[in-house]
Amino acid sequence: MPAHNEATLLDTSVREVVDGLRVRDVSFEVLVIENGSQDGTLALAGALAEAIPEVSVRHLPRADYGRALRTGLLHAAGDTVVNFDVDYTDLGFLDAALARIEGPDAPAIIVGSKRAPGAHDQRSRARRFVTWVFGLVLRLGFGLGVSDTHGMKALDRTRVLPIAEACRSDGELFDTELILRAERAGLGVVELPVTVAERRPSRTSITRRALRTLAGLARLRLALARDRRPVP
Repeated sequence: MPAHNEATLLDTSVREVVDGLRVRDVSFEVLVIENGSQDGTLALAGALAEAIPEVSVRHLPRADYGRALRTGLLHAAGDTVVNFDVDYTDLGFLDAALARIEGPDAPAIIVGSKRAPGAHDQRSRARRFVTWVFGLVLRLGFGLGVSDTHGMKALDRTRVLPIAEACRSDGELFDTELILRAERAGLGVVELPVTVAERRPSRTSITRRALRTLAGLARLRLALARDRRPVP
């Protein structure tokens, strides 16, 4: 669970996940990756770790969502890793994803898609449009097989870890690169429809985020092209 300036929601989100998993009687840990917060998130995460035995915390000095995701995957103890954002948790997705990832012919990654048939995206029209455009660019420009790359995921840690270690993107494109590389490596990537609603306003303007993402996609395309070149 990456956490950057999440002092308002962190306590509620962590306790909801812990209480829900305890009821399910499964072995689990909740790993909070605090990154570059300036609002007391780190202290709050530390207090949660002291009060709740299943919670642990790692600190990154600067804000970086992708690096936080990578750190959580690298340091998780379990065979299956589920990514939740502080403002976006869904134990129903976890139940469905675990049933798939622990079953026969299990995929390596299960994406909680905001755009798959049956999904309900309750965010603003502008954010839904940006998600649609981003998905279109990835499908046409990169050959992405699923309809979404951001948000909740369940991952088979053993199979996905080498892919994560090869990824070069940080920030908001880490999970996009992870899924693209997993698909190109022949790992199974599937999606489940989810319901998403805004629990707080977006912290970055849509225009600024779109420009940053386009620049990142250009760098990612070059990186993937270099990796596919045959070694002389």
